[in-house]
Amino acid sequence: MRLSELLSTLPPELAMLGLERDAPDDDPVIRGLAYDSRAVSSGDLFFALRGADFDGHAFLGSAIELGAVALVVEELPERFERRGRPVARVPDSRRALAPISTHFFGNPARELRLVGITGTNGKTSTSYLIETMLKRAGARVGLIGTIEVRYADERRASLNTTPESYDLQRILRNMRTREIDAAVMEVSSHGLQLGRVEGCSFCVGAVTNVTQDHLDFHGSMQEYRASKALLFERYLAAGAIAVVNLDDPSAQTFLDAAERRGARSLRTSRNPGSDAEICLEGADVGLDGTRAGVRLPSGSVEVALPLLGDFNLENMLVACGVGVALGLEPNVIAEGIAACPQVPGRVEIVSADVPDAPTVVVDYAHTPDAVEKLLATLRPLTSGRVVTVFGCGGDRDRGKRPLMAEAVARFSDRVVATSDNPRGEDPLQILADVESGLGSLHKVDPEALAATEAAYTSLVDRREAIEAAIGVARPGDMVVIAGKGHEDYQIIGRERLPFDDRDEALRALQAREPR
Repeated sequence: MRLSELLSTLPPELAMLGLERDAPDDDPVIRGLAYDSRAVSSGDLFFALRGADFDGHAFLGSAIELGAVALVVEELPERFERRGRPVARVPDSRRALAPISTHFFGNPARELRLVGITGTNGKTSTSYLIETMLKRAGARVGLIGTIEVRYADERRASLNTTPESYDLQRILRNMRTREIDAAVMEVSSHGLQLGRVEGCSFCVGAVTNVTQDHLDFHGSMQEYRASKALLFERYLAAGAIAVVNLDDPSAQTFLDAAERRGARSLRTSRNPGSDAEICLEGADVGLDGTRAGVRLPSGSVEVALPLLGDFNLENMLVACGVGVALGLEPNVIAEGIAACPQVPGRVEIVSADVPDAPTVVVDYAHTPDAVEKLLATLRPLTSGRVVTVFGCGGDRDRGKRPLMAEAVARFSDRVVATSDNPRGEDPLQILADVESGLGSLHKVDPEALAATEAAYTSLVDRREAIEAAIGVARPGDMVVIAGKGHEDYQIIGRERLPFDDRDEALRALQAREPR
């Protein structure tokens, strides 16, 4: 494929600002695309992207040395030598990557039934439910999300909830090569705002909820909400259906966005008296799962939801809405829900063959709303005390830290505040922000936590924090470890160190003294 053909796919707003080359007919064959200079191969077109930590314009020389035959940039550094390579200058190289990648891989999204799910919380669990529904209906399904990308016998951990546009288009093409016919994708606000899903056209779009998160990137809740609404405004296919959780305060924003797009909406609600098309008729929630009645447009259906937590009822209803939008029969929807596997790090119980051990739950909850829903669900399910371990990520929205702490304090008997992924921030400063929301509890030293009612302590080391929480827990208590869920690493500074809450909890359980 020639450079000129790829550049011709750029829309007017991304049109080239200039093209430097040695001759008018200098039009190299492009054998691949790359945006990481370390991954460049001979014959590649290299895109210089600006990121939070690195700027690809600083690595143009490295890309050329590794074999890049042309470059796409926003500007050329002073005294940079092209060394005969054509250089296309565009207003936004990250956005330019999307249409060029889409064309390079032959627009694979057109060959798939794409389902896109956005929302602050619940995207992963909802995507798992939809995946099992589609499998039950006989579809060959691919999944792209926060935890992993999987299809056929391929499986790999995710770096971002929604991959960079080049990676996304490559994944979709690989899915089609492996005869996948439907793909379920988590679509993040970053992915929408940065144009990563350009080239995708969703036959069904769904939103779970919108609560405070990522304000360090979006600036305000209004902008955050508007970014998520782009899924409906820009990326729904002709004749697509939008599934909206009517119980969320932002629901009307998404219903209006779907209407502007000309899409039909299906509404979900856990209120039996709602006029939503998909409603909860009743539910019995326990530590062994949930049984619920759901009203669909075609009638009522009984479902057995293996995912723990009252809040998963909302995710299940959205998944049912997607099932209806895809034309699945009620029995297929119910069978798909019942077959859903444990979602890694989502209300996941850590078990050990230890006498008189407390119940230990690991969850990804890392927003005020998610933490509150998690603890409000688990509190009634324990006969003893709730001991919560949590922290807040560094270099992220500072405003949610005291709000998360307030939610934890409302539902917990003991709290251990600790590090999450501190990244480049001072962990002690993060803990100070967190502690400003724990004012309803008494601060004590770690060794006094067991003997003090309504108390919290702070331990920077997350391993020590988990050990302390499990150490003070009694039989019948519940220890909730929130924030990291499925993550098997901890980011401290620029280092990504091995760390898994589930492994640490198991080790601490096994080390407990018999009681």
